[in-house]
Amino acid sequence: MSDHLSRIVAARVSDPGAIAAAAARRLKAASPLGEHGKAMIVAADHPARGANRVGTDPSAMADRSRLLDRLCIALDRPGVTGVLATADILEDLLLLGVLDGKSVFGSMNRAGLAGSVFEIDDRFTGYDAATIAAMGFDGGKMLTRIALQDPVTPSVLENTARAVDELNDRQLIAMVEPFISVWEDGRIRNDLSTDAVVTSVTITSGLGRRTAYTWLKLPVVDDMERVLASSSLPALLLGGEVKDADAAFASWGKALKQPTAQGLVVGRSLLYPSNGDVAGAVDRAVSLL
Repeated sequence: MSDHLSRIVAARVSDPGAIAAAAARRLKAASPLGEHGKAMIVAADHPARGANRVGTDPSAMADRSRLLDRLCIALDRPGVTGVLATADILEDLLLLGVLDGKSVFGSMNRAGLAGSVFEIDDRFTGYDAATIAAMGFDGGKMLTRIALQDPVTPSVLENTARAVDELNDRQLIAMVEPFISVWEDGRIRNDLSTDAVVTSVTITSGLGRRTAYTWLKLPVVDDMERVLASSSLPALLLGGEVKDADAAFASWGKALKQPTAQGLVVGRSLLYPSNGDVAGAVDRAVSLL
């Protein structure tokens, strides 16, 4: 067990109130954007949805000690502005004292377990807006997959709209990650064609009775100029797991030049780069900003 994990377990066993105390004394970020004028957010909410695979390792993100070590390296790099995760991981990071000056986003819906027959029925099993506010965090993120042939989709949209309302009411960022999704051979596939991503943007941009604090989290696809022109909402670019790092960084850099693009939200490709150099991968991403 690493020193990080030993400290966390000791606190959770003997002093659970230390989590709330750490949240109360945390130095908050003045803005979700860094000195470079963009956000650089590290994402680590994959395990709660059972999506632990990185490359050929099906359980890479399931090793909490390894994940926390990598998160601490990433958060310590210049230019990294924040983190996105579920309560268990954010509380671990609070106990480690590494969230000062960072924007923090709580992951809200994780019930759409990877590979399940109910994957579209992505209910809100994580943070709610009230707790995000109480913890002094900056906003909440929701995954919103729109499957036109799945009758559960209206409930997904309704639940997303409710979360958007509750976050906007508290002047907290509602970070919506939309996809047009289809069932193929019993599994969900996100349609990453330009037309599909544009459609997902126009649908989710209209969710909720207020959108002043709504941001989008979007995949980088072909013709991002058209994607980012389909809404006036601020957009963060989704990194995801990449096979060709050079191509991915080039596409991110090009998309970041669009006026609505406000930064990156990247997880596995920075925390688990193929060469193992977390600091180097993070620094390269920050250089795009």
